[in-house]
Amino acid sequence: MTNEQAKAELAAILDGVQEQMRTIAELQQRRAELTATAAARGKKVKVTVNADNKVIDVKFASNVDELSYSEIAKAVIEAAQRACTEVARQTAGLMAPLENQRAQLPKLSDLVEDLAGVEIPGSVEAPTTRPNSLGSQMVSDGSAAPRTSMRDLPRGRGGSATDSSW
Repeated sequence: MTNEQAKAELAAILDGVQEQMRTIAELQQRRAELTATAAARGKKVKVTVNADNKVIDVKFASNVDELSYSEIAKAVIEAAQRACTEVARQTAGLMAPLENQRAQLPKLSDLVEDLAGVEIPGSVEAPTTRPNSLGSQMVSDGSAAPRTSMRDLPRGRGGSATDSSW
């Protein structure tokens, strides 16, 4: 390959990268505007999340009092998870043009021989189940029993800022 060919190839790659950066900037703005709303328990509970999967609104129907507190809590979680799934679907659709552009660019391992064997680890999905806590006790409706006094707190080492274990 001649020096002129290498320069032309590099210029083409840089043009592709610049186009991809413009696309990324536009997609980031459009993604930031995404929201999704989902309902649970016969539309008695509605939850809206933003593009970062943060709950931004919760609405209860006038007949939500037909549900127990535990059922309401479960409905909020179900609706939030459904809304997050919808935001993820919208985000994937939004990012499709970027994936098409990326597929047209050469891989870094094509340009640098020593990178051919390097693999980027995939993401690990966080659990959507309740955390198990040694300090919480479950009651019949599935919720945690409230602590009623300092005696109910788990005993551990120390307990205050003036404790000598600091």
